[in-house]
Amino acid sequence: MTRIYVPCDSSALALGADKLAAAIVREAGARGVAIELIRNGSRGLLYLEPLVEVQTPAGRVGYANVDASDVASLFDAGFVEGKAHPRGVGLVEDIPYLKKQQRLTFARIGITDPLSTDDYIAHGGIEGLKNALAMDGADACAALIESGLRGRGGAAFPAGIKWRTVLGAKADQKYIVCNADEGDSGTFSDRLVMESDPYVLIEGMIIAGIVTGATVGHIYVRSEYPHSIATLKAAIGNARAAGWLGDSVLGSQHRFELFVAKGAGAYVCGEETALLESLEGKRGIVRAKPPLPALAGLFGKPTVINNVITLATVPIIFAKGAAFYKNFGMGRSRGTLPFQIAGNVKQGGLVELAFGVTLRELMFDYGGGTASGRPARAVQVGGPLGTYLPESQWDIPLDYEAYAAVGAVVGHGGLVVHDDTANLADLAQYAMHFCALESCGKCTPCRIGSTRGVEVIQRIRNGDTSAKQVQLLRDLCDTMVSGSLCAMGGMTPFPVVSALDHFPEDFGLATSAPKAAA
Repeated sequence: MTRIYVPCDSSALALGADKLAAAIVREAGARGVAIELIRNGSRGLLYLEPLVEVQTPAGRVGYANVDASDVASLFDAGFVEGKAHPRGVGLVEDIPYLKKQQRLTFARIGITDPLSTDDYIAHGGIEGLKNALAMDGADACAALIESGLRGRGGAAFPAGIKWRTVLGAKADQKYIVCNADEGDSGTFSDRLVMESDPYVLIEGMIIAGIVTGATVGHIYVRSEYPHSIATLKAAIGNARAAGWLGDSVLGSQHRFELFVAKGAGAYVCGEETALLESLEGKRGIVRAKPPLPALAGLFGKPTVINNVITLATVPIIFAKGAAFYKNFGMGRSRGTLPFQIAGNVKQGGLVELAFGVTLRELMFDYGGGTASGRPARAVQVGGPLGTYLPESQWDIPLDYEAYAAVGAVVGHGGLVVHDDTANLADLAQYAMHFCALESCGKCTPCRIGSTRGVEVIQRIRNGDTSAKQVQLLRDLCDTMVSGSLCAMGGMTPFPVVSALDHFPEDFGLATSAPKAAA
C-alpha cells in the first residue's frame, strides 16, 4: 500500500488541500488503487503548496501546487509509483531550497503526522525530556545557558538565565507561559510549529516546567490561528493519554499540566506583560517593570515566558547536548533561526539556517528574487516595527549584535521584501499609523507620539521639507524610543528613521551620499 502525504496546515488548507485529499482518496477508490493517505504538516516550502508527497523506495517524491483538478492526470501518469508529471519536483529532500537548510528545531515538520505520538517518538521525540528528568534543575539551567539559546521572540534574552531566575524563586506555584501571539507581518514560524510539529512545543514546555519547578503551562495563541489552536488541543489530549502530561510525567514524580488560551486580537499582547494581563482575564495593557515576570508574572507568581521557537528548540538541546547546538551560529548568536521569507518574493517560505547568513543569500539563493521581476529595493526585517534595510546592508551577517550595530533588529526572523516601486515614506507613515491603532494607550510617548508622527510625516510629504520639520520627526522618534514602556512605542521609530536615513527621496528630501554597511 502506497503512502501519500497531503499537508493539513493553514497555508495548504487555504489553497484547497482538504478538497485535494478527498479527490485523491476518491480517485484511488474508483481505480482500485490501495493507498494510505496521511495528512502531514507543511515542509515550509510555501511557494510549492499544496505539496503532495508519495512514498517510494527511493524516498518521498513531490508534486507541487497540486489542485483537485490535477488528480486524474496524476493517477494516469503513475504518480503512485512516483513517476513523472508536469507537477513533479523530484525527491523532496533533494529540492535545493530544503536540502541546503540546517533544520534543527524544524527537523520533523512536513515529515510526520502532526498528531501521531508514535511518529514523534520515531523521529527522536521525548529524548530531551527523558534526559531532563535525570538532571538537577541547576545543571539543566547551566546546560541551557551553555547552549547559547536566546529568546527567539525578538528580545534575544538568554533563555537559561530566565529559567534560572524562576528556579531560584520561592513560591507555592510557578508557571510556564508560551507566547504564541505571532502577529508580526511576514512571520509564520510559530504557526508552522503548532500545526506541523506540536509535540516539540509541548515537550519543550514540559522540560521548562520540570527544570524550574513549574507545574502548569499556558500557550497563548492569537485568535487568527484557529487551526493551530485545534491542533494544539488535540495534541495535548494525546500527550496526556501517552503519560507525558499529568500527575506523573513519564512515570516520574514530576507533575505538569498544559492549557491553550485564545487571544483576542490585540497586537500589543505579543508583549509579555500585556499577554499576562490578557491571560488573567484583564485588558491587555503593558505592566511597568520591575517586578520582572520571572519573579512576579502570571497571577503574581514566578513565570517563565518564552516564545514558541525558543521552547520548541529546547528538546534538541537536551537530546543532543549544549555543545551540539552551540556549534551552529556566530558570536553570541548561537544555533539556528527560522527565517521567514515573505513579501514581494518568488519563493516564499521558511528557511532554518545558522546565524551568519545574509539577507542577500536568503532573498536570492532561497527566495529567487522578487515575484514582480523588478529590482528589490528594501527589506524589512523583524516585523512591522523592524528597520528597512537598503541594498548596502544586505551583506551584513544576520546576527543580533551585527544588526544592532547598524540600528537594525533580527526580531522573530521575518523578512518582507519590497521592490523598487515601494514608497518608503508611505511605509514609514503606516508604521506610525499602525502604532496609533494598536497602542494599549498606557504611556504617553506611544499613545500620543504615534499620532503626532503620522501628522508630521504627512506634513513632510505634503511639501514642508524644512530642516525644522525633519528634526521634529527625529526628536519625536527619539522620545518614543527613550520614553515608551515597551517595544510597541520603543520600536515604532525604527522603520521611520531607517526610511528617512536610507530613502530620503521618498519624503521629498535631498538624497544623501550612500552609507556603507557597517
